[in-house]
Amino acid sequence: MKIGLETESYHLQFMTGRMDIFQFIGKTAELGLDGVMINIVKWPNLPGWGTLESFEPEYLKRVKAEIQKYGFFAEIDTNGTDPVHLKQVIEVAHQIGADVIRTYTCLGTYDAERLKQAPENIQQIVPILQKYRIKLAVENHEEELTSEVIRIIEEVDSPWVRAHCDVGNAMMAWEDPVEAVKRLAPYAFTTHFKDHIIVHDGDDYRVCGVPVGTGNIDLEQIFQILVEQSTLTRINVEMCFPYATSFKRVPGAGGVFAVGEGAFKVEQPPYELSFIKPLDYYEPPRKLLEKMIEDQANGVEQSVKYTLALRDKYCR
Repeated sequence: MKIGLETESYHLQFMTGRMDIFQFIGKTAELGLDGVMINIVKWPNLPGWGTLESFEPEYLKRVKAEIQKYGFFAEIDTNGTDPVHLKQVIEVAHQIGADVIRTYTCLGTYDAERLKQAPENIQQIVPILQKYRIKLAVENHEEELTSEVIRIIEEVDSPWVRAHCDVGNAMMAWEDPVEAVKRLAPYAFTTHFKDHIIVHDGDDYRVCGVPVGTGNIDLEQIFQILVEQSTLTRINVEMCFPYATSFKRVPGAGGVFAVGEGAFKVEQPPYELSFIKPLDYYEPPRKLLEKMIEDQANGVEQSVKYTLALRDKYCR
């Protein structure tokens, strides 16, 4: 099993200009990993395409060369199902040597109409996926239930379109993460391997990312499921810390009705509420930025160490 790293794991360094894609690729090699998942979802008020500065051919050649220098696999993360956009992303993936593209349907809030339209949109880009031998993986991205992802896959009915199994996102839709992984594993082309806790935020609860292995998701069981019940040859660490978000569906939508037990056990937030509110973690104030960048970097190292230990235990 190869282990990769998603660029989102260092989002604070990317967003502040302290890391670019070439430095990220080098850091991934330094951590002893096998590949990269490159997020090209645009960040608000920042130029470029997420962690890629542009889609210009000469720039993409340089990215591909850096990936090949380390013998890495490469995957791309995008969003939406607009056929015009996805065709452009497929061309970019082809140019950098990425063979899997992650996308998702809803963009921040649950949108039944987007879910309904997704199969028809995706069917339009299947021929170009086939042409370039690139796979499209539809993610359970916070708003979607696993059953809704599976419905899209079955309606598209193409060997080039399957699932992206995010092992934590089901919680935002009130779905037990272990059960969600069991459902998606047989369909999975790729993954995000992460960890979560539930935290108080005033009268509300938030799903909060933490370094892999320090939260309440049963990641050891999930790793076993991915090894035994999928055809995956790669698992990608996406260390979503510091990050917190609201629940995106009503309680019970995914079978869990309340916080309190298992993965939904309530813990203290990683930072005092008087310092920073959980929903502000992703873009912290300047006074906390240095500390949170350091915490994120330490969290990546901790997450990688934990995931590699699971690989050694279950795949070697």
